[in-house]
Amino acid sequence: MSKQDNIQAQKKFGEAVNSGNLEELRKVVAPNAVDHDPAPGQAYGPEGYIGLFSKMRSAFPDMNIQVDQMVADEDKVAIAYTLTGTHQGDYKGIAGTGQMISIRGVQIGRFENGQLVERWGSSDELGIMKQIGAHVSERG
Repeated sequence: MSKQDNIQAQKKFGEAVNSGNLEELRKVVAPNAVDHDPAPGQAYGPEGYIGLFSKMRSAFPDMNIQVDQMVADEDKVAIAYTLTGTHQGDYKGIAGTGQMISIRGVQIGRFENGQLVERWGSSDELGIMKQIGAHVSERG
């Protein structure tokens, strides 16, 4: 597949997450896709992403991921993004607070045949926790 096909697959991934139509992830995530930076308990493949984003959308129903920068080569697409939303449901044991969040993250996805097969990335998890009022320490 071409670089443009991979960019389109990445865009479809984002559209599925933003719309909440998470079943669409089955079309753009390979069954055996590996997330090298998974959330705790996250499964492989589309099921892992469907589970992860179902939890996120439950906590932040208006969650939106905006791609700020995108770079692609023949098999990888890298994005820098901003995730926003309103904390309205349980997130990691913290009941909805009504707080708006805005965090940054980066992701590199490797694609084969128009599907995500590997992902590396990082989101500002500590930023989410601080913005929803969790008492967290920055020390390890």
